[in-house]
Amino acid sequence: MNLESDYEKRSAVERNFQLAIESAIDIGEIIISEEGLERPVDYRSVFLVLGRNSILPRDFAERLAPAAGFRNVLVHMYEEVDLGIMKEFLTERLGDFEEFAGYVLEYIEKKESEVENSG
Repeated sequence: MNLESDYEKRSAVERNFQLAIESAIDIGEIIISEEGLERPVDYRSVFLVLGRNSILPRDFAERLAPAAGFRNVLVHMYEEVDLGIMKEFLTERLGDFEEFAGYVLEYIEKKESEVENSG
């Protein structure tokens, strides 16, 4: 995939990364609110709070947290989007979003089980 010369593909990839990262942040914020956990100071810390509270494995939370910074670059274009970072996400980090979804599913199943066992 040649993102350097294909503006449409590059734009689509950037937008989809932005949406994936924002969705993960939104889900994390909902869980933090539901659990009454410490308020994150920024988007990056959403994942770190989840890691400190065993909703995500800590090492995974620390690996995922920099995605929030990449989201800020995509949204605000603080600087030109680094194609190397984008390619790294595409080739090495895309699975992080599926992994995140798996941990969220585990969290939901645990909460449902707690509700069933308490009533």
